[in-house]
Amino acid sequence: MKEQLIELLESAVTTLKTSGVLADDAAPRINLDRTKSKEHGDLATNLALMLAKGAKMPPRDLAAKLVEAIGDNDIIAKADIAGPGFINFFFNDAAASQVVEIILAEKSEFGRVNLGNNEKLQVEFVSANPTGPLHVGHGRGAAVGDSLCRLLGAVGYDVTAEFYYNDAGQQINNLGISTQCRIQGLTPDDSAWPENGYRGDYIQDIANDYLEKATVSAKDIEVTASGDADDIDDITRFAVAYLRREQDLDLKAFEVDFDVYFLESSLYNEGKVESTVQSLIANDKTYEKDGALWLKTTDYGDDKDRVMRKTDGGYTYFVPDVAYHKNKWERGFKRVINEQGADHHSTVTRVRAGLQALDVGIPPAWPEYVLHQMVMVMRGGEEVKISKRAGSYITLRDLIEEVGRDATRYFLVSRRPDSQLTFDIDLAMSKSNENPVYYIQYAHARACSVARKLIDEGKPFDADKADLTLLSSDEEKNLLKALAHYPVMVKSAAEKLEPHAVATYLKALAADYHSFYNAHKVLVDDEPLRNARAAVSQAASQVIYNGLDILGVSAPEKM
Repeated sequence: MKEQLIELLESAVTTLKTSGVLADDAAPRINLDRTKSKEHGDLATNLALMLAKGAKMPPRDLAAKLVEAIGDNDIIAKADIAGPGFINFFFNDAAASQVVEIILAEKSEFGRVNLGNNEKLQVEFVSANPTGPLHVGHGRGAAVGDSLCRLLGAVGYDVTAEFYYNDAGQQINNLGISTQCRIQGLTPDDSAWPENGYRGDYIQDIANDYLEKATVSAKDIEVTASGDADDIDDITRFAVAYLRREQDLDLKAFEVDFDVYFLESSLYNEGKVESTVQSLIANDKTYEKDGALWLKTTDYGDDKDRVMRKTDGGYTYFVPDVAYHKNKWERGFKRVINEQGADHHSTVTRVRAGLQALDVGIPPAWPEYVLHQMVMVMRGGEEVKISKRAGSYITLRDLIEEVGRDATRYFLVSRRPDSQLTFDIDLAMSKSNENPVYYIQYAHARACSVARKLIDEGKPFDADKADLTLLSSDEEKNLLKALAHYPVMVKSAAEKLEPHAVATYLKALAADYHSFYNAHKVLVDDEPLRNARAAVSQAASQVIYNGLDILGVSAPEKM
């Protein structure tokens, strides 16, 4: 219905051009947004406000002319002019009911649109250093990143999910040294413990398995420990593989998988970091100063130039990132989205500057970034900070084991990624309407129970005998309009890279379904009415299922 309304508005604009009200070159982008209050209609547009200046007419007057030009149709029951010139549209009830037939026909395909035209698109997310278990912040990245992949896949992109292992650099060296200290019998309480050593109990677990000459297997690596307490290289290799396996298990518990696992170390081993640096030097984008090599990032909007190669010969952290993203471009990804923690904000300009300086045709705003803030975990009104296993933070697996995968995923994706998130364990575990994931899943289970009761009572749903025009109460109409909004919401969420919009929509849809369920009995003797109510109930269960699937959350049939 939104697409049909856009066509009506486009036709109205053409009519006003023909009559001379609008200039021939007026070519506005027509925006239609869902209203905040149902009393103000279903969709609203600011079209008159956008065109008023060119038309030399008060926006409210132009809005009236647009409404008049739309004329009578089968979609809009009423159009009101509000505020300075907004137009609020109320859908025709009969038009809204048509969505039920579409949902029941399309099932899991309902809401999917071809926005991406099968374009290759890569989403990189989590990308944690293999130096410890995944923490709750990584979990938020996993929930948002995986939901983005599902959302973008639903609108027609060919999505590749990628995990970048930072398995090189000083943090990896610290991991190896920490493990060796544990092997030698030292603990974090000893004075000889390295200042930057890792203190969690998991380091002792790695040390024990290393001395046992254990074999560990991660996604694309298998390492057998030699047991030699003096071989720091072997200890480090084993520790990295051990923690990569642990992170794989964390993500498996979260039902997140990746198509590609990329190692930072491969960029060095294959000479891609050095070749990238040499290309930047050849392009005259670098200079030597104070014994270091600098990149002219100020040429690309940075507030100051950045060091690429330090005085000790080592590269700063953003240099391999430039080489890595050059590799992404060479693999044919013309669109790349990085879902990362907010601490990566400072690298955005530097990585893009490095890519521009390579002069290989990469667009200035490539790659795109979705940055998430950290998560505060609360229990009993108090912040929970420490996991014994990790030593200094709450792990993702701790949270999943306590509240379950569904609640963890929903809560971590339910807010804008750039907003602070408080994860209330008590709320996530509660079986009440205040718990949004329970509230949504319960709506799906209720709808499934309606279908079972119809069969149990010998009154199976017959779509051909459903007179949807009988759905005339406020609760029924609100539910129909909410269902009709699902494809619009999916498209908008994909365009804006906002999977939290799906979570918000589902909570509102569940509220509409519960209101319908509480107000109207489905198992009535009136067969056409019974089938109509059963149809909208089944349509609601399908849409809730489709939306929860985008979030990676299950849709139970019984609760």
